[in-house]
Amino acid sequence: MTELVRADAPAGKHDERASRAVPTMLRRAAPALLAYTGTRLLGVVVLAIWAAVAGKSWHTLLSARWDSLWYSRIAEQGYGYTLRLPDGSIHSDLAFFPLLPWLERLISALTPLDAAAAGLAVSWVASLFAAWGIFAIGDRLRGRRVGTALVVLWGVLPVGIVQSMAYSESLFTALAAWAVYALLTGRWVWAGSLAALAGLTRPVGAAVIAAVWITAAVALLPAGRRHRAWRPEHRRMLLGMTLAPLGWLGYVAWVGVRTGSVTGYFDVQNGWRNGFDGGVAFARFAGGLLAGPGFPAGLGLLGGVALLIWVFLRCVRRREPLPLLVYAGVVLTLALTAKGYFGSKPRLLLPAFPILLPVAAALARLRTARAVLVLGSVGLASAAYGAFWLNGSGPP
Repeated sequence: MTELVRADAPAGKHDERASRAVPTMLRRAAPALLAYTGTRLLGVVVLAIWAAVAGKSWHTLLSARWDSLWYSRIAEQGYGYTLRLPDGSIHSDLAFFPLLPWLERLISALTPLDAAAAGLAVSWVASLFAAWGIFAIGDRLRGRRVGTALVVLWGVLPVGIVQSMAYSESLFTALAAWAVYALLTGRWVWAGSLAALAGLTRPVGAAVIAAVWITAAVALLPAGRRHRAWRPEHRRMLLGMTLAPLGWLGYVAWVGVRTGSVTGYFDVQNGWRNGFDGGVAFARFAGGLLAGPGFPAGLGLLGGVALLIWVFLRCVRRREPLPLLVYAGVVLTLALTAKGYFGSKPRLLLPAFPILLPVAAALARLRTARAVLVLGSVGLASAAYGAFWLNGSGPP
């Protein structure tokens, strides 16, 4: 797909052309969005059937369990709730970034929906915008077939049911995908603004910030610019770089003020036995599995990590655009080096959609019937796994 507007086009022409391009982009993405919607409906239907057999409510499973309860509590009561566990852990709601609960509060104030249902509505709508952004990236880089395969692959991931939960993954992925697309099309201010919102959504918003900063820094390297005059595009780059970290830094600073400590947010994460340790805790967890009766699971875990790294390196060898590589690389690094909640690793990797590009390209080379058969089979397995997962005892 060709670039919508030149990066150095005058602002008026930029806005005019962009407004005309949005309906065209949406029409082009419509088949991919319909296919993606089908994957999510399948997941919800299978969950509803499974939950009915188990005597549970599918709506409650999606909107009012685990992290969803923390978000809705923040939306209804504001920050300030702390839970002290028997093992000494201190779980503070300050660990949860504010954009999703803000939207839940706004929607529940304007509609009859309560905060939990509002969170579910945000997630479902955001998942469509995320799918649209992912398609736009795949379409721009490899064409419509690859864009469609990329979207459906993201929808049929084993943990794809999270995209339909009142969690922040769908909202974050939507903001991240469109921020990366803005970088690919030279929309620096849009990229910085979306990065700021992503930084208000999840800690991994740092990955979007890094994509903006590193892409802009490379573009502004003296070696590449010494023979060119200072242009309006460069000022937009600097503005985008300035905007990008404001959301993430603003929330972390606010938590610091509220807790009376510069490291307040990181102290909160430690209370959850979470945070980042360079992968030490994860390595110990894997080693513990390998040394005991969980050896097959440990072997599978190492194989999964190796596969993720191999696919990412494949993206590097294919010379995917820098914004995609930086964003995906930081998401992978943060997920694999975080301590605690090892069962949630697949969910933390959900926003790393760029690493699916090589698989999407391979699927796009298949005949349509064969590609549909492959993705449909994976979609059924994903729906069954998601239903099994959410009917279990532990959080995803």
